[in-house]
Amino acid sequence: MTSESAAERHLRELARLRRVRDRIDREYARPLDVEALARGVHMSAGHLSRRFRAAYGESPYGYLMTRRIERAMALLRRGDLGVTDVCFAVGCSSLGTFSTRFTELVGVPPSVYRRTAADGAAGLPSCVAKQVTRPVRNREAPSTGPHLA
Repeated sequence: MTSESAAERHLRELARLRRVRDRIDREYARPLDVEALARGVHMSAGHLSRRFRAAYGESPYGYLMTRRIERAMALLRRGDLGVTDVCFAVGCSSLGTFSTRFTELVGVPPSVYRRTAADGAAGLPSCVAKQVTRPVRNREAPSTGPHLA
C-alpha cells in the first residue's frame, strides 16, 4: 500500500507540473516568474524548479524563454515588426536578455534571423515553417545560420 500511495503522489505531482507547463504555454507573453508559478501549484520555487527540470529536462524559466523565442521566431519571419517590438510582444522586458537568449537558442541574433528567415521559410505553410525553425533547447544551437531545414 505504501508504493501505491507513493505512485499516487507522483502522479499528482506530474499533474501539477503539467499545469505549470500549460500555464507557461498559454501565458508566455505575460510577466511570469518561478515564484508565481510555484504559488499556483502550492510548491516552493526551489522544489518546482527541481521537479520541473527532472520531468522536462529544463527549468521553468528555460521553458518559458524557449516558448517566447519560438513565438518571436514566428513574428520575425513575418517581417512586419522590428526586433524591439517582437521582444516586448513576447513578454520580455529586456532587449539585451532577449537577444542573448535568442542567439543561444537559434544560433544567430534576432536581427540576422529576421533578415534571413523570411527568405528561407518563404512559401512554406506556417505549420511547416514552425516545425523546421523550432529553436534547439539546452544551448545546442548551430553556430552559423538560422535553424532551417
